[in-house]
Amino acid sequence: MCGIVGYTGVHQAAPILLEGLEKLEYRGYDSAGIAVSGTDREGNPCIEVVKAKGRLKVLCEMTDNGRSVHGCCGIGHTRWATHGEPSVANSHPHYAKNKRIAVVHNGIIENYQEIKEKLIKEGYVFTSETDTEVAAHLLDKYYTGDPVDAICRLMVRIRGSYALGILFQDRPGEIYAVRKDSPLIVGRSAEGNYIASDVPA
Repeated sequence: MCGIVGYTGVHQAAPILLEGLEKLEYRGYDSAGIAVSGTDREGNPCIEVVKAKGRLKVLCEMTDNGRSVHGCCGIGHTRWATHGEPSVANSHPHYAKNKRIAVVHNGIIENYQEIKEKLIKEGYVFTSETDTEVAAHLLDKYYTGDPVDAICRLMVRIRGSYALGILFQDRPGEIYAVRKDSPLIVGRSAEGNYIASDVPA
């Protein structure tokens, strides 16, 4: 089983994401990762992804408990290997090309191999063995500035049960989330909005 968390609000996202992932450790996992929407040294919007194989404490150590990853909007994931062995490359979040979209995914995309073959023919390069990377590249293919349109087109193409958390580089401060037959919870507070795959997070 996988775990998804997301936060956008007034606080730094990474520490909140790590705390949420810690509350999902009971589900079992073999790797973890976060993606945070922020800015690069030149002040341009960017999405920073940090992933680690193994226990969540490895990711916490890599990021100084989230303090080294800056931005107030992000998504996180704990992965239990289904497609592809436990590794950093197969860990979520997954980027689309040019790192303009990042995706976390709980569930299974049943027709991922068929879609992957078509995307490879169109020039997309895959860096993992996961079904999730297909969703990232497919979103990239469909994205022309309207996230909801790209997500709706994605949902028409993919089959299976899934919950997705999505960041778009040119939409700082925004998380997009969608589900089909997989749990996804949305929370709201005065200090921010949240998504999670289970109540404890």
